[in-house]
Amino acid sequence: MSTPIFFEFAKRSVRLHWLRSLLAVIGIVIGVAAIASMGMLGNSLTLSISDSLSDVGDSVVVYSHGGSVVDDKITKRMLKDIVRAAGSNDVIPVYNTADEIEAGGEEGFVTVYAFETQDIPVILDLEEGQYLKSSAGALAGSRIAEEYDLKVGSRVKLGDDNLRIVGILKERGMGFDINPDSALVVTDKFFSSTYDQEDYDFVVVKMRNLDDIEDVKDSIDAKMNKKDDVVDIFDTKAILEAISSAFSQISMFTTAIGGISLVVAGVSIFNIQMMSVTERIKEIGIIRSIGTKKSEVLKMFLYEAFLLGLFGAIVGAFFSFVAGFVVLMVMLNSTTYLFEPSTLVYIPYGMLFGIGTSLISGFYPAWKAANLNPIEALRFE
Repeated sequence: MSTPIFFEFAKRSVRLHWLRSLLAVIGIVIGVAAIASMGMLGNSLTLSISDSLSDVGDSVVVYSHGGSVVDDKITKRMLKDIVRAAGSNDVIPVYNTADEIEAGGEEGFVTVYAFETQDIPVILDLEEGQYLKSSAGALAGSRIAEEYDLKVGSRVKLGDDNLRIVGILKERGMGFDINPDSALVVTDKFFSSTYDQEDYDFVVVKMRNLDDIEDVKDSIDAKMNKKDDVVDIFDTKAILEAISSAFSQISMFTTAIGGISLVVAGVSIFNIQMMSVTERIKEIGIIRSIGTKKSEVLKMFLYEAFLLGLFGAIVGAFFSFVAGFVVLMVMLNSTTYLFEPSTLVYIPYGMLFGIGTSLISGFYPAWKAANLNPIEALRFE
């Protein structure tokens, strides 16, 4: 007998027992949708976090050892040593504090960063306005500007001083060196005179070549920590990679949890196939007695399992895409990452797992059917 005939037999069996076939397909749908949607969600979150941190993955941050103590700062002399050790890379000393802010009748607290004016364009990007040129101005982070409805030309009161907003910064996202989105940026001269502080809170080294990060860290460590630990050195790229790795592992874990539902679906298909074999023992005996090979009987039942898996995988893929779209809109307010190849690839992965589970679950019943004794099968009642 030809292969198409056995495929038609498989379709006929699925059609005749449509209710139990539907229940098996629903199990596959749930399993495929769970695996694919969990995978897409995890990958989208990983991409989102990576993009949010990518702008600060090129920095080496240097703190005074034991920097939690107020008096432990980076001195001017220490800064000169760091500059020598950093080579041609940009070394940006940073002042940092928090103070009261008043704008548009609203009051609150705000993070304050201060830089030398020539360093500001190196580390920060403008959305509108201009960079600082005098101590009478300030730059507003994107979130602060939104919260206090600040625009270029707005006036704010920082502590006891009145400042004019000369520029709004581009949104930068979470960082491990600075977080300007929720901050005001002022000049180093304004900061020193207002807060009576000459030494720096920390230093950021912006790398020109990411491949040199380890060499620069080693150079700073060798220069600064000869006898005792004078500074602590952090690599934002390493932190970024650690976070991305953690989110990838979470994504794999959630995908594995989704796979449990496929195991349940596989058990369902196994039971259905065993029932099908039991109900069709006499039919198997007839087709075996007319010369049908064991392998052809095996294929007939595997075709049936394949059809169940295929239908479930197709419908499950559709639902996984819809679920991923909805969840990302709720969690990230964006579906940009849903259409990335590394995200969409979870749909065919889920489909393959669904079809594979169906075939594996259907193999033993198919093998049992193929190895029935034709004479005993014909006598079966």
